[in-house]
Amino acid sequence: MTLETVHKNRWKTLAVLSLSMMIIGLDNTIVNVALPTLQGRFSATASDLQWIVDAYLLVFAAALLTMGTLGDRFGRKRALQGGLVLFGASSAAVLLAGGVTDLMVLRVLMGLGAALIMPATLSIITNVFPLAERGRAIGVWAGTAALGIGLGPLVGGLLLEVFSWNSVSLINVPV
Repeated sequence: MTLETVHKNRWKTLAVLSLSMMIIGLDNTIVNVALPTLQGRFSATASDLQWIVDAYLLVFAAALLTMGTLGDRFGRKRALQGGLVLFGASSAAVLLAGGVTDLMVLRVLMGLGAALIMPATLSIITNVFPLAERGRAIGVWAGTAALGIGLGPLVGGLLLEVFSWNSVSLINVPV
């Protein structure tokens, strides 16, 4: 693909990258609404519930720099694709979760996938947008991630009203 083609499709690329970031942000907060349901379903303790939430965030934060380096070394597109596959597969595997430990492990894998996705998206933006438009693109990217964080509890509540507890993770799969 030529540089001209890349720049021509930059806004479509930004839409895909922003959607990826929205899902990462959404997953930061969506599970919080499901905690009472998880407590009843798995007889989870307060500590268990805290680890279900924190497993994602801790692994995401801890692996972010390493995953960014892997993306720089092996390709940002590969890092983004690998992160989306890992994130989506671990989200789908929630259907097989039989207990709290399973959920924690799956949230760890989601965190690793998110850590691959985030730096790759920002790096791709810097590659496809000229300097004059880069600030606007990064603003859209960051705003979409923040929107996902804010929508998490709302979307989680709506899903739990209609579907079972695992719907809060299954929403990630179509992306």
